[in-house]
Amino acid sequence: MKRTAMVVMVAVVGVMLTTSCFAVNRSWQIDQGHTGFYFTVDHIFSKVRGHFGEFTGKIKFDPANLEESSMQFVIQTKSIDTNLPKRDKHLQSEDFFDAANYPEMTFTSESITLVEGSTYAVKGTFTVKGKSYDLTLPLVFTGVRDHPMQKDSEVAGFNGSLILDRLVYKVGDGKFFDYGVVGKDVDVLITLEMLHKK
Repeated sequence: MKRTAMVVMVAVVGVMLTTSCFAVNRSWQIDQGHTGFYFTVDHIFSKVRGHFGEFTGKIKFDPANLEESSMQFVIQTKSIDTNLPKRDKHLQSEDFFDAANYPEMTFTSESITLVEGSTYAVKGTFTVKGKSYDLTLPLVFTGVRDHPMQKDSEVAGFNGSLILDRLVYKVGDGKFFDYGVVGKDVDVLITLEMLHKK
């Protein structure tokens, strides 16, 4: 009986310590140099890869308190980069992102729930070209540890991928898809590295 009580007490203390650690570290700063929003889309027979180079974000994450956890991202559409300036200029034009009139894409979470293991469903609102859509990001939490290169800092991470139909979001009117030039399904990779000062 005494041993059972001791085991329960140790377990409770362990949970309290874990919760306390994340409560202190709930707010995270995005490490811009090790975070990315990448995409791949078909072009006739090839794959075109790119990313957005300018973005900001706010993240609060505590696996023991998901109700108060949240994510917000703001991406500058003019920062699209496919390693070909002429193509980037076309993607910034009215044919696609219309960056002059819609300089930002945003995602704001409404809820974060655990799916299984370390995979979380981040449900929220995705706004592109002035219109808002429901979107759920499947993100895998890759852990938290002391940063090996930055004293008195902790580092945590998420990775996730999904496929978006660009025509649903009016990124292009479909003519380039009808021509068989640019695909409509875009493979998106989100990789986040986050920092917190102890």
